Amino acid sequence: MLSLSIHLSRKDFSLSIDQLSLPTSGVTVLFGRSGCGKSTLLRILAGLEPKAKGRVQFGDQVWQDEQRFLTPQERRIGVVFQDGALFPHLTVQQNLQFALDRTDTKQSLTEIAQHCRIDHRLTAPVPTLSGGEKQRVAIARTLLSAPQLLLLDEPLSALDTVTKREILPFLEELKQSLGLPMIYITHAPAEVERLADTVVFMDVGRVTAVNDLQTALSCPDSPLFADEGASSVLL
Repeated sequence: MLSLSIHLSRKDFSLSIDQLSLPTSGVTVLFGRSGCGKSTLLRILAGLEPKAKGRVQFGDQVWQDEQRFLTPQERRIGVVFQDGALFPHLTVQQNLQFALDRTDTKQSLTEIAQHCRIDHRLTAPVPTLSGGEKQRVAIARTLLSAPQLLLLDEPLSALDTVTKREILPFLEELKQSLGLPMIYITHAPAEVERLADTVVFMDVGRVTAVNDLQTALSCPDSPLFADEGASSVLL
């Protein structure tokens, strides 16, 4: 399990989670409106919020408590942000090689590129890539570090509808083929339905519920359908 009890206060926002346990398998989706604390929680898990107080433990590894604070590299976390965060002055291969040179793992750049379906674009400069290609390159770059946990912060939010339809099946393939636990942020119910095994509902810096996907979809007043009114889903 991934377990945490964490608190973080800022001038205009506070995140307070007394106890949360998540599976270290499948896809866990953090769902809630913008500003509810999803990205802050993701940053805490990644080791990017050293001012957060409390405890985070992944399996038998304590990532942080009162005595220690492991860096993102020590946690072996892979993070994919909304915009991909690629180096625009480098080619696809150079972006991937940059990541590979900074890890002691023995990942194959060629195999990862093929797996992410960007092997035909290795010589392409980043500005020539489509939105979907950029996100696949960003995911490939993250996988080259051999992470034990993959964090995805709304990876589809900056994409148009057609590109989202291209990337969603790709993410489903990754889920099935990698066996790598993922924590995925979204406020799009369609993405939850396609990808989630577990759904963590958040609101104003708090976790309000943790459900398996079937429970999240079958509840008529689920936050998934808050913008649509009460509804039901036949499973």
